[in-house]
Amino acid sequence: MKLKKVFALLGAIIFPLLSGCETDMVVFEPQGPAARSITQLINWSLIWMLLVVVVVFALFAYIVWKYREKPDNMDYEPPEEHGSTVLEIVWTAIPILIIVALTIPTVKALYDLEKPPKGYEDQDPLVIHVTSADWKWIFSYPEEGIETVNYVNIPADRPILFKLTSAGTMQSFWIPALAGQKYTMNKMETELYVVADHPGSYLGRNTNFNGRGYAHMEFEVLAQTPQEFEKWVREVKETAPKLTKEKYEEILLPTHLGRLTFSNTHLQWVNHADANSKTYTNPEAYKTHGYQGKIFEEEDNYKNDAYTPKSNHGHHEHEDVNENESHGGGHHGH
Repeated sequence: MKLKKVFALLGAIIFPLLSGCETDMVVFEPQGPAARSITQLINWSLIWMLLVVVVVFALFAYIVWKYREKPDNMDYEPPEEHGSTVLEIVWTAIPILIIVALTIPTVKALYDLEKPPKGYEDQDPLVIHVTSADWKWIFSYPEEGIETVNYVNIPADRPILFKLTSAGTMQSFWIPALAGQKYTMNKMETELYVVADHPGSYLGRNTNFNGRGYAHMEFEVLAQTPQEFEKWVREVKETAPKLTKEKYEEILLPTHLGRLTFSNTHLQWVNHADANSKTYTNPEAYKTHGYQGKIFEEEDNYKNDAYTPKSNHGHHEHEDVNENESHGGGHHGH
């Protein structure tokens, strides 16, 4: 425990200096096996960084002191040197060994993170499709037939398989307390396994800059007991409204939204991870966000379908939806 506190303190001192801003130290308080693996990797890296810093500064201080100018060596002229084979080998071998010491556990951890965590291999994971859009997160539960926006409820102590994609620009999906980050890309799919050790609320966010609204592109991960999760699923199916194509296209516009809940998913008419899916980008809608967009003319753009939205979203100002509004089905599920 003492070693953990030392690394947390070291990170609290170093990271703000490197980033120039306040840093959340939640990565040093992992709440799941994936996050613990990443924390161990960070600690291992900090050990080697600390070792390098101490040795370099110690040698620097020694050299400065030993070879400083003194009254008895004012006229000293050093002899010409042609180098030392031994020193050349030493200062070449040491960095190579350090790189090897960092690379082996890093590669091992990265490959392990692509699989269900140890101890959970025999459990069927809960599959949740994650779709990012400017600037909100959409979570689809295909087996349960429900969909949420800007929050996701999961059962604790059960593997969760997030299937990640994007409706437009590329974003980065990150839950610091539970797992590392992965990118979401349109017409592509990445996967991320997550397990929460126990019930609790955890913050997720987008870490990839994709416009002025990205800084507030956050979501909550609520880990519940299995009984609480099943109760929540039943409540959503009984009380949440249905998601329509019109409402979904409105959600995809570049705005901030509060929490929304629906008793069906958009996967029934579009899966943005499918390479043959229609294009749902609306660059003209960014006119009110500092970017003078140009209307896409691709044949697969959803606007070229027989379906036409009731309102001409691309040619009028669209105000951000207040986060406290429940418009479109605000069901918090807590």
